[in-house]
Amino acid sequence: MSDEKEWMKWIRELRALSQTGLHFCDNEYDRERYEAVGRVAAEMLARCSGLNVGEALELQAREMGYATPKVDVRGVVFREKRILLVSEKADGGRWTLPGGWADVNETPSQAVEREIREESGFVTRAEKLLAVYDRDRQGHVPAFPYTVYKHFFLCRIVSGEAKGNHETEAVDFFDRTALPELSPSRVSRSQLLRFFDHLEHPEWSTDFD
Repeated sequence: MSDEKEWMKWIRELRALSQTGLHFCDNEYDRERYEAVGRVAAEMLARCSGLNVGEALELQAREMGYATPKVDVRGVVFREKRILLVSEKADGGRWTLPGGWADVNETPSQAVEREIREESGFVTRAEKLLAVYDRDRQGHVPAFPYTVYKHFFLCRIVSGEAKGNHETEAVDFFDRTALPELSPSRVSRSQLLRFFDHLEHPEWSTDFD
């Protein structure tokens, strides 16, 4: 494990301890202790990222209740055995599967269908959960200060046409032998190749860490 990932692992544990402790504590002394743990986590995060301590504390303050992993959804869409990818403006034009954070009051299928429509222009129907991966175990970089579960859904095009939005600057389909430069934070080549294999083997069950 790299030094960055090791530090982020400790930061995640401290943030979760602080957040969950603040949720359950019932006296002012315990609250002060858990707030102090959160402050240490924020100072560590500031050292490991481009954030200052105030920004790191603000990031922590957005999370309330029992600390749980975040949910990322990604749409796996094929057309003539070529996979749909979008080019992210915020990531130097590198490519990824359309997707992002699931929103509150959405089912997982609604979330991934919305993300595909917004980022690629295609209306799709989610048909199968291909994989649930722990982001950190999949080797994505940079490391995040919270745990993320990545959900990959096989989706079928119903209508629409290729069209980007304020987040994406290009939409295209790629053969498995000619994949473009990928966004290492969002998707990996090994994941895409695995999904091509899933296309050839529809009887396979869901992958998971």
